[in-house]
Amino acid sequence: MSENHLLSQNSAPHSDVEAIKRRSDYLRGTLNESLLDQITGSISEDDNRLMKFHGSYMQDDRDVRNERNKQKLEPAYQFMVRVRAAGGIVTPEQWLMMDRIGQKYANGTIRLTTRQSFQLHGVIKWNMKTVIKEVNDELLSTLAACGDVNRNVMCNPNPYQSEVHEQVQEWAQKVSQHLDPHSRAYHEIWLGEEKVADSRNGEEQEPIYGPVYLPRKFKIGIAVPPANEVDVFSQDLGFIAIHENGRLLGFNVAVGGGMGMTHGDTKTYPQVARTIGFITPEQAIDVAEKTVMIQRDYGDRAVRKHARFKYTIDDRGIEWFVEELQQRLGWKLQETRAYHFDHNGDRYGWVKGSNNMWHYTLFVENGRVKDEDGYLLMTGLREIAQIHSGDFRLTPNQNLIIGNVPEKKKKKIEQLIEKHGLSDGAAYSALRRNSMACVSLPTCGMAMAEAERYMPTLLGKLETVLDEAGLRDDEIVMRMTGCPNGCARPALAEVSFIGKAPGKYNLYLGGGFAGQRLNKLYRENIGETEILDELRPILNRYAKERTEGEHFGDFCIRAEYVKEVHSGLDFHS
Repeated sequence: MSENHLLSQNSAPHSDVEAIKRRSDYLRGTLNESLLDQITGSISEDDNRLMKFHGSYMQDDRDVRNERNKQKLEPAYQFMVRVRAAGGIVTPEQWLMMDRIGQKYANGTIRLTTRQSFQLHGVIKWNMKTVIKEVNDELLSTLAACGDVNRNVMCNPNPYQSEVHEQVQEWAQKVSQHLDPHSRAYHEIWLGEEKVADSRNGEEQEPIYGPVYLPRKFKIGIAVPPANEVDVFSQDLGFIAIHENGRLLGFNVAVGGGMGMTHGDTKTYPQVARTIGFITPEQAIDVAEKTVMIQRDYGDRAVRKHARFKYTIDDRGIEWFVEELQQRLGWKLQETRAYHFDHNGDRYGWVKGSNNMWHYTLFVENGRVKDEDGYLLMTGLREIAQIHSGDFRLTPNQNLIIGNVPEKKKKKIEQLIEKHGLSDGAAYSALRRNSMACVSLPTCGMAMAEAERYMPTLLGKLETVLDEAGLRDDEIVMRMTGCPNGCARPALAEVSFIGKAPGKYNLYLGGGFAGQRLNKLYRENIGETEILDELRPILNRYAKERTEGEHFGDFCIRAEYVKEVHSGLDFHS
């Protein structure tokens, strides 16, 4: 589609970000010059917008912001670097690389994200080129880990559960690669490649994204029922694997999910994806490409809060989208096939895969890999990686699978797990094992309240309540974010806390245990004491009055604490 036709589809005045992308020369901007500027540890706002496409956000340490301001110093600027791998699978060598640069150039930790990616925090500007080059030298990439493009494609984290899972993982990688940006800017800026194409003469093009890329980020996830670890209904585009007798038949297609919203703005809301039909595996790339291109052409480029794919569909209707998609494909989707999801959490400990290898799922609280007094998680994983011949897999719930361990090495891995006290979470409550939190303070510029640093403390106090009620071993999905952008997918949790101000959260109840239903606001702007006072009687009542097999989110709706939310359009009503 030509650029003129693209503009005719969305003729409203475009946001400043659209102008930045348009004049960026396919994501180059003045990034090279900004990185060489010795006067400041920051980069310009225009370049920071472009930096996201290269896999990084500029941040500053908010813990020291006021003190530095008093000293008339600029903020403690630093960069978050996000490293992606489709489906979250990496080699031991790649893990050791992340460990090395995490210690040498970042804040001494690694973070496993909710999209099966790595994040490094605290990288200063002068080290950015070195970090990104080292990542690429080990055949990983930061390209398109952020920005207005398709992000890391999520997938069931254990492809060796069956041949079906392995095939699904392969399709995740194919879709991810197909949707990568074509611009050579990344290779020129970070990897030292010389510029050979001239976009002004039409020598450089983005066949899928066009010169201004997408209106906002785009997310894809592939789930294999009965497990929904990827929270497929939170995705802009979801593929639900349909399999029978160990054979992958194809995918149900779900579109229009998304978690972000803005406090106080009822025109913004989280949404769950809706299934629109069934496709064969070979049709997945075509469907992904055409879906992305529809969002490119029709997404809102004037108001970024309204620019996600969910709003494009809700504004025009799901029937409009299906018709537009099938017209571009040149063929029709088949009828949706039957499927069922049981859960969206991880299953911990050792399991034996279809390839006769062993896989160990390790509990990593909020995804933060670091050494602490009495718990040397980072050191333990480093020692495992040094002898491991298999792989590591990042789960969508911020945990880690030590994968493909042969029988002859299983005992040695077990000894290292025991030596460093690494845990499958068995000693923790089921609530803690099913919890997630975003990074939030001190690095995230969007954070309104604590999340990663505070949630373990809150969980400790809630576990006392659980013990009193006899619910310690009952699975309840709980999530916390420092703002309403939804990075930990809080709107799908049975219980969630979304930061409103320092020490204050909105409390939501009633999400689906398997990630199939949005929750709803129960109490607004409350602190820890009020949180405990509100949840204690609900948990006690749940323990006494639940029906057999009834999950907490379902109980909250049946007991009329909140109304059931059928669509994001009902989220604020």
